[in-house]
Amino acid sequence: MLDTVESNTDYISVWNDILAPKFNRFCRILMEGLSFHSQVALKQIALPAGARVLDVGCGWGDTALQLARKVGPRGSVMGLDCCDSFLQKGREDAKAAGLKHLEFLCADVQTYPFKPEYDLCFSRFGMMFFASPVVAMRNVRKALKPGAELMFIVWRRIEDNPWLGVPKQIALNFLPPPGEDAKTCGPGPFSMASQDVVTAQLKVAGYTDIRFDRVDGPVMVGKNAEEAMQFQLALGPAGEIFREAGELAERKRGEIEEALRRELARFEKNGEIIMDSSSWTIRARNP
Repeated sequence: MLDTVESNTDYISVWNDILAPKFNRFCRILMEGLSFHSQVALKQIALPAGARVLDVGCGWGDTALQLARKVGPRGSVMGLDCCDSFLQKGREDAKAAGLKHLEFLCADVQTYPFKPEYDLCFSRFGMMFFASPVVAMRNVRKALKPGAELMFIVWRRIEDNPWLGVPKQIALNFLPPPGEDAKTCGPGPFSMASQDVVTAQLKVAGYTDIRFDRVDGPVMVGKNAEEAMQFQLALGPAGEIFREAGELAERKRGEIEEALRRELARFEKNGEIIMDSSSWTIRARNP
């Protein structure tokens, strides 16, 4: 069922205990290398000075900083994430930029007691990981004023995202897929690729005026093949396959690394590894 409730607790533990150190290691790639998609979406946002914005799954806070500049000092932005180690960078950057109207909160968006005070909720690649998407969407709607908008970015199918699909296939050439008991950070990066599924989720959660805009563009996944290989083995589908394979993966590490390095080197452009990617920018309204 669309609104079956699952706890986010286990997923949040994976984020904080397993993934956060790896994400922090590759912060530059994740924050800057994948920024094409958020830049397209942010350019579409027209907010009046003084608007209040919620940034869900804000990570290191780079989009929250941009939103804070959009609304100006008379407005306010709240960046929310379940990983406090991510938010610390956001707090430091906001302080350095003098953005006193930007705050960060470590919380679970499925359960946080929101009040209807925001003009917009924005999320870049955060919505795909909720244990119960409809529950999260409903709770986010509680944060929105009547008529306010939810805008979020999610990846389209893995077939449309070779930057993750190609490394996954290489990993599967050497290792078995993760089992059903694999430690995971949530439904996964492609859980909201289907327009039909997400439209149904949003309708059940009470949203109207639902719209999907496809965005295709380049992402930078490493300054060279070596960094790109390390990035893929740490995070994403290939990283999950490698992590869950345990000792077998370690025995085959050399072969896997070489195969990834060789394939990723094919995508070198102007001194960086550049690959194709595809996302949805999804907009919906609180009636």
